[in-house]
Amino acid sequence: MALVAAVLVVLPVGLAGCGLGGDDPADEPADDRPTVEEAATRARERVQAYLDAMKAKDPAAGRAQLCDPMHEAFDAAATGPNGDFAAHFTVSDAAVTEVRDTERGQQVAATVTVAVAGKPRSSGLLFTVTRSAGQWCIAGETVGTAAAPTPSSTG
Repeated sequence: MALVAAVLVVLPVGLAGCGLGGDDPADEPADDRPTVEEAATRARERVQAYLDAMKAKDPAAGRAQLCDPMHEAFDAAATGPNGDFAAHFTVSDAAVTEVRDTERGQQVAATVTVAVAGKPRSSGLLFTVTRSAGQWCIAGETVGTAAAPTPSSTG
């Protein structure tokens, strides 16, 4: 279990200094703001595409789902020994389990089953998805599960 945690911890730690990279939704004209349903749908799509890229061992497809400020850290860590796309483990299952609207964007919880040396272990990942320059992208990834709803959350 410690190995799985290490595999899934290093990339988010490297990305923590990147910030969210998203635009402030209050800066968008009211008619350009997405509905809660559209935001949830777009967030789910981005995270599922990232999870599919992990399963396929396709770092370029995974990188394409990330906000620009995360690219440099991703490039440095993604295929390294503890990165999401490391060669020594396989992702046998990965699925979005929940999407929540938060003040910082959409919070998307996922469960990932990783096999290292043939031994599968499941772990939760938590992604933050936001709009940056008008495009939906993943702005953060951490190990864990969805947090309790905040007063401003819906979903």
